[in-house]
Amino acid sequence: MTPPGGLWLPSAVNPSVLVDTPELVGQDVLLTPLDERWLGETAALVAEPEVRRLTGTHPTFTPDQVRGHLAELPSRPDRAGWAVRRGTDGGYVGEVVLQDLDVPNQSMSFRIALSSRQLGRGYGTEATRLVLDFGFDVVGLHRIALEVFAFNPRAAHVYRKCGFRQEGVRRHALYWDGEWVDAIDMSVLATDSRLRWARAQTR
Repeated sequence: MTPPGGLWLPSAVNPSVLVDTPELVGQDVLLTPLDERWLGETAALVAEPEVRRLTGTHPTFTPDQVRGHLAELPSRPDRAGWAVRRGTDGGYVGEVVLQDLDVPNQSMSFRIALSSRQLGRGYGTEATRLVLDFGFDVVGLHRIALEVFAFNPRAAHVYRKCGFRQEGVRRHALYWDGEWVDAIDMSVLATDSRLRWARAQTR
């Protein structure tokens, strides 16, 4: 049905692959679908003070809240989440998520959180590139967006390296430790030039 005043373009998005999220295999990281198996690691991650600061997360979460969140992930048709693991030994590094599926506009939001003990080793860059390839090539998205706070230039650099472009700044979007912090909005389109992870595999 064509809506009044415009032509409805059919979406190429395939939400079913979000419910049956595949494992993504890179060179140095392995992305494994998030579920209750990762309760202990996820609860520890979201409790890290530096992770809470960099993600602008004010509330704290009990293990039961984390368990409930992880339990519902496998059945969510609007998001996909992965545990980021080292390729060498399978050790847990953090998590990465595609969320907020907008089927008509073929877009989702991106979020990643790595343990502060694992930063600076290239895991975030590779995980980001793997998820972008999955979002564009498998889900069929046109746009993936994120926000990064101004006190996290390291993350902003990684996002730019992976193809994200700054769209704008939301001034004083976060109040943290007595100071207002700007949020930077970034996005990448399927048609943009970006670094692909050509060696990635799904399984």
